Order: sequence, then structure tokens, then C-alpha cells
Amino acid sequence: MIRQIITFAAALAVSLTALAGTPVAPAFLKPGDKIAIMSLASTPGNVKYADKAADLLRQWGFTVEVSTHVMDRYHGYAGSDKVRAAELMKYLRDPEVKAIISTRGGYGSAQLLSLIPSDTLRRYPKWIVGYSDITSMHSAQVAAGNMSIHGNMGGYLSSATVDDRQAVMMKDILLGKMPTYTAAANALNHNGKAKGTLVGGNMYVMSKIAGSEEFDFLYGNNVDGDLILFFEDVSETMPHVAAMLQQMKLRGFFKRVKGIIVGRFTDYKTGYDYRDMNEMIHEMLGDVNIPVCYDFPTGHDESYNLPLIEGHKVTLDVSPLQVTLDFK
Repeated sequence: MIRQIITFAAALAVSLTALAGTPVAPAFLKPGDKIAIMSLASTPGNVKYADKAADLLRQWGFTVEVSTHVMDRYHGYAGSDKVRAAELMKYLRDPEVKAIISTRGGYGSAQLLSLIPSDTLRRYPKWIVGYSDITSMHSAQVAAGNMSIHGNMGGYLSSATVDDRQAVMMKDILLGKMPTYTAAANALNHNGKAKGTLVGGNMYVMSKIAGSEEFDFLYGNNVDGDLILFFEDVSETMPHVAAMLQQMKLRGFFKRVKGIIVGRFTDYKTGYDYRDMNEMIHEMLGDVNIPVCYDFPTGHDESYNLPLIEGHKVTLDVSPLQVTLDFK
């Protein structure tokens, strides 16, 4: 755990390097295109998560393939590392598959990274959708020069209606419609406007993959220029989050970060006598003179978890009235 915390700053540069330039969008989908549903990490609680999510995607006009391994169980994972990696490789190499949606997060996607040939993601760019533990895959995607979608997965889609607001947002991105989001102002916000490439995800998961030259964006060259960082977590402790943020500062990570989006921290453990997690983070970031917004709707609260395009150029505008995140 200590080693993970110490190296968290390294992981936060995820997507920053491997090829000179800027991550590009995989091919956008059109009606009739195939989407694969698989379990990249843990096993879903019910096969209906995958089947009902597939039904929704078909109602939108897509063709869907549900992995035969979606309910596999192996020491808490959805199949062994080799089985899940082979399934992912199959879908990446299949020219008919245009996007891959994970059934859930949990644990285990980071173990796949060492089993993926270094140039596979680069050679076969596909949209990968998920959040939480799937942060590992987004990091690998951006490090390979691809954009990736941090958003709700099969579990949410299984209960969504065809016109569900958040589900439709994800569908629109897959079809090539870039979003502009607005969020409520927060008394802790540091106002300002910044542009950069959006990177980030789950704090704990990023700490797990820190130090990997192939999949850690700190070590590559694929993202030029400035960064906009977002992070969120669930069931963490204030001391651990504080330690992670301190390491970011010690390693000089904020030299490239021009804006910070603090997502939602849910089910966390209190500590240090702070009122809440945002107050603690605000104090830790107090000397960072860049736009910062708090309680942005990204994280483990699936009722309001906006899909974010990692690797995409964005404009973050934090004003006294509202927060705007523009992907256009």
C-alpha cells in the first residue's frame, strides 16, 4: 500500500507518452456496428447485466456480442488473467467490433496490461467503456495514443431505458457527438479557465499501475502540452488520499496540469477532523494556482456519472456561477 501511494503521482500522468502527438479518437460508430460486452475485471453479480445491456444497445440499432466468458469466476476475477486477455485481444483484432463495454469494474484489469503486446492497442484502436478498475485500460489506451470513455458500464445499462439521459450521452459519444457539460458551482472552487488533454480516473487504480513505462502516461510522449486532470474514488480514507496528493506535489506533477476536476468521493472514511473529503483536498491543493472544481459528477455514484473522454482536448471553465467542461 505504501509503495502504491508513493508512486501515485507517476500514475497520474497516464496517457502522457509513447508516441509524440495527441491521442486520436477510434472510429466512431454507425447503426449496425458491433459492440462487444465482456468482463475486463470482476464477475458481474448477474448475467442479466450483460444480457439486458445488450438489449438496450440493440434498441439503439447496434449489433452486440456478449462474451461467453462474461460470468467466469477465478479467484474473484471474471476468469484468469490469460482468459480475459485473450478475450480482449480477440475483440481488439476483430474488424467488426467497434467498441468494447465492460460489465463492471472491481479488480483485475491491470493484470491484463502485461499480457497485451505493446503495439496491439495502437494497431487496433477501439472504444473501451468503463470506469473504476477499468481506469487501467483507459491509461493503456491513452498511452497508446487512443481516446477512451470513462463512464457507466453494463450494470447501469442493464437497467437504463432507451432514452436514459446518461446512457444516451454515452451513445452520442460513440456516434461522434462531443458533449459540453455544466455542473453546479462549489464554494471551494478556484475559478479560472484552462485548456488541455483530459486524463485521470480512479485514484487507487492509477496507483496500481504507476511505474509502467508501457502503460503509464507519465513515461510516454503521446500527449503533448497541458493536461486537465480528474480523479475520484470510493471507500478510501482521508489519510491515503492526502498522501497521494502530497506525492503528486513532491514529484512536480502539477507543472503540466492546468486544471483539476475533483470528482465524487463516495463511502469514504473520515479522518483528520475535516468536514468532508472536499475540504481536505482543498487544503492540500491550496497553493495550486489553477482552476479547480469540486464535486463534479464523475465517480461511483452511477445516478450521475457523466461519460468523460480520456485523451480528448477539453476546455475547463470554473466560474462563480457554474462549471463548464467542453469537449468541442
